[in-house]
Amino acid sequence: MRIYFVPRRVLKLSALVFLLVCSFLTASIVYFNEAGVPATAGSPIYQGNTGKKVVALTVNVDWGEEFIPAMLKEFKKNDAKVTFFVTGKWAEKHLELLKEMSKAGHSIQNHGYKHVHFNQLSKEQTQAQIKQTEDIIYKATGKRSSYFASPYGEFDRQLVKNVTDMDYEFIMWSADTIDWQRPAPETIMQRVLKRVHNDAIVLMHPTDPTLKALPGMLAGLKKEGYRMITIDEMITNAGKDNTNHDHGSKTE
Repeated sequence: MRIYFVPRRVLKLSALVFLLVCSFLTASIVYFNEAGVPATAGSPIYQGNTGKKVVALTVNVDWGEEFIPAMLKEFKKNDAKVTFFVTGKWAEKHLELLKEMSKAGHSIQNHGYKHVHFNQLSKEQTQAQIKQTEDIIYKATGKRSSYFASPYGEFDRQLVKNVTDMDYEFIMWSADTIDWQRPAPETIMQRVLKRVHNDAIVLMHPTDPTLKALPGMLAGLKKEGYRMITIDEMITNAGKDNTNHDHGSKTE
């Protein structure tokens, strides 16, 4: 039998490559993308990572303020804490409502200052919009935003980097109500209940059919054993203290 000897330096190099690959894979498995495939750090987050029967209901707000007070009542009835992604321009016009949303225990997060196509903005424009909105939220609620939802749900690699460079998490969703098209309340409810899963992030807007869908939707989620929590609670490894977090040094 012929015995082959492998040079020591080749063995060392192979071991180093193996360790680097293992380290990369371990660091990458944090969140999951829309298809349930592990997403790398700095990529959009489509769902949480608690592994528990929880769901994050998110409401993107640039209009529809007339429906929010009634939505708050429905959330309270069903022990639901949700996340409102608001534009700064909207927040400036509805500061008292924003304070009410925050005092009710809901999370107020960042949707940019204006509802525009962020893919078309420069890094400086993107970060200025987010910082301006962050300051408005902080002045009204005493808490700084740490999560960003892009208008129109659009993103590319550069936009995600521009956002995460500010120490923000870029939030997407795993279940979309498409309620901005004003479908029947029953349709909205079924879109959620049929697609819900552990750590789901659900996208909604303040519309009349959404409001009418809430009683059945929230009751259905509770019946299935889901607890409705904020993005802050769901993204367990974010490690952010929203009351003291300062992004000022990151907006270069």
